[in-house]
Amino acid sequence: MSRKGKIQTVKGVIDPTELGMTMTHEHIFIEFPPTMAVPPDESHKKQVFYEPINLQNRGLIYHQGWKNLDDRSILDFDISVKEILKYKAAGGGAIVDATSIGLSRDPEGLLKVSNLTDINVIMGAAYYVYLAHPPEVSEMSIEDLAAVIINDVNVGVGKQLIKSGIIGEVGLSHPLHKDEEKVLIASAVAQQETGAPILIHPGRDEKAPIVAIDILKKSGANLSKTIMGHLDRTVFEKETLLQIAESGCYLEWDLFGQENHYYSANENIDMPSDAKRMYDILWLIEQGYESKILIAHDICAKHQLEEYGGWGYSYIPSFIVPRMKDKGYTDSMIESILYTNPSEALQFFK
Repeated sequence: MSRKGKIQTVKGVIDPTELGMTMTHEHIFIEFPPTMAVPPDESHKKQVFYEPINLQNRGLIYHQGWKNLDDRSILDFDISVKEILKYKAAGGGAIVDATSIGLSRDPEGLLKVSNLTDINVIMGAAYYVYLAHPPEVSEMSIEDLAAVIINDVNVGVGKQLIKSGIIGEVGLSHPLHKDEEKVLIASAVAQQETGAPILIHPGRDEKAPIVAIDILKKSGANLSKTIMGHLDRTVFEKETLLQIAESGCYLEWDLFGQENHYYSANENIDMPSDAKRMYDILWLIEQGYESKILIAHDICAKHQLEEYGGWGYSYIPSFIVPRMKDKGYTDSMIESILYTNPSEALQFFK
């Protein structure tokens, strides 16, 4: 059965008109693997690393980027349901759960959350960065990797055969690791077979999105159904933004709410404020790319949840949208970014 023009959620295929307001890059459940949770050398930081997140250490974790093992997992079902219900109360209709293989993806959990909250959940496929790859990835061929992704989208995962509706987030580093390049090419192959959209987590360098786009293009990917994520921490030159836009990709600012003074994963990157994000997006709209812009929070740690003093999934509709209006965004622009663009980006093309 063709899914062309439809969106695939964990509950099944829906019409784009059923989607509602959508955050295109979030994580409802996630746990980073031990390979990405190495304790720091300094004894005072190591103590915080092993503590449960609390009011005493949350500021160090968020504002100063101190590592904390407990913070890097969101696994409590009841808390996740409560957080998603707050998003629904703020007008939310759908969430893309971008948790790929290697980050404790939970298809059954996502289905339960969707059933309990009546929020549309689109589950991710493919693999995150090489540090999170299961051991077998290094031995798998591009064809093997593509087969896994195609199965996730066409057949489904687990006993309930829950299907992915997006290929990603496809995790890339800079420079690109050889296994990540295999996954990227395999994702393009899987997209050709399934017609599913792709979501890219580019490496943390200004050139990284263009490198990914070049490989995708050579591999036959449909760039008009490809989302380039994490632009907030990656792209700082307007010329690069235009290059990405001209490729046909969707441009995603998905770190709203993260206004710490530097990016903890790369201390050489100064994190933009939400105001800067809004001005950059408005500039791109003025260049004619209103239909290619997506936004989200990329909630992937406890400190981002309202339960732990964070902004939660409802931050954009509750706080950013009013600020957008103050900064000159029209209702039509906001409608495009939160409703129309996601409903088009997430449609299958075959």
